[in-house]
Amino acid sequence: MRVIVVGGGIVGFACAYYLADRGADVTVLEKSSIGAGATDRAAGGIRAQFSTPVSIRLSLASIDVWESFEETFGVDIGYRRPGYLYLARTDATADLFRETIPVQNDHGVPSEFLASEDARRHVPGLRTETYAGAAYCPTDGFADPHLGLQGFSRAAAEAGATVETGVEVTDVLRSGEAVRGVDTTAGRYEADVVVNAAGSWSPRIARMAGVRLPVSPRRRQAMVVNPETPVPEDTPFVTDLDDGVYFRPERDGAALVGGHFASEDPERDPDAYRTSHDLGWAAETLEHAATVSDRFGPESEIVRGWAGLYAMTPDHHPIIEESRPGFVTVTGFSGHGFMQSPAAGQVVSELVLDGAASTVDVSELTADRFERGAALHETYVSA
Repeated sequence: MRVIVVGGGIVGFACAYYLADRGADVTVLEKSSIGAGATDRAAGGIRAQFSTPVSIRLSLASIDVWESFEETFGVDIGYRRPGYLYLARTDATADLFRETIPVQNDHGVPSEFLASEDARRHVPGLRTETYAGAAYCPTDGFADPHLGLQGFSRAAAEAGATVETGVEVTDVLRSGEAVRGVDTTAGRYEADVVVNAAGSWSPRIARMAGVRLPVSPRRRQAMVVNPETPVPEDTPFVTDLDDGVYFRPERDGAALVGGHFASEDPERDPDAYRTSHDLGWAAETLEHAATVSDRFGPESEIVRGWAGLYAMTPDHHPIIEESRPGFVTVTGFSGHGFMQSPAAGQVVSELVLDGAASTVDVSELTADRFERGAALHETYVSA
């Protein structure tokens, strides 16, 4: 079985590894360099706190891999599990937590609802007067996306996958309804299956195959900050769901801080966006962070910042399907691609080699759900 994987981010390499490990002849095509899209600019969160069963299952299946990643792949990804804390400013959002936590618990996720005073035990300095409650899961955490990509890319190569960088797909070859390979800037590659794992560039690849994907590139920014008071390393990944600001501990008291506050969110050309952060955004984001925790204030120091792209779908869930014979789509993770990449890779290998997914039932994640009025609804997103 010859398989072309388009896209050299962590989702693409997870697919490449699980396919090659099962004996497929895999070639990864990346138009730039490995990880140059979204992966190396991700915040690194790994959580099972979602409101839909399919998202919970994708994360739980992925966490199974992250827990043993160093043992399996020989790479220490800096996986830390101080938990995830979601904050609600409104009673309505607090009620959403109360409704969704039982769904998570039913899947084995040990999340719980906390009064804001109880949340302060996990986040010293939390401005409790701002909040109506919180959702907390002690087993959530974060890791280094670049190191995760390094592990999957190296394992894919060791399993026999070929990696071609600086190779851009210019057309998708078809014979009738079926896809039979791709044309590229380096020539033609014939294949039995083409996997579209190109993230924000995936709609462009899909159009070449006669497939329409409701995926939009959206620019998101983050920065590393030295707060006025250091953030302990056992602080959870904190997200204010109503406001949109988030932070998590880095090393030596620093914090990774991000958020999206613009009233408009225009789609951007993925080849034209700026990878540097905006100074105005940084100042505004620190103001928002100061309303969450008294560790942030006017003396906080920005160490560095950057911007990346989310490949967004209208319902913040990925599209995972065989879009046409020989053309498999895995994209639109809406900021969750790193955390769910292990499950995505396993599912794609099953779609390609077995004809159906078994690790996670992804039948709800086909692209036609939007036309059928069957879009999903995820409440644990602030994007």
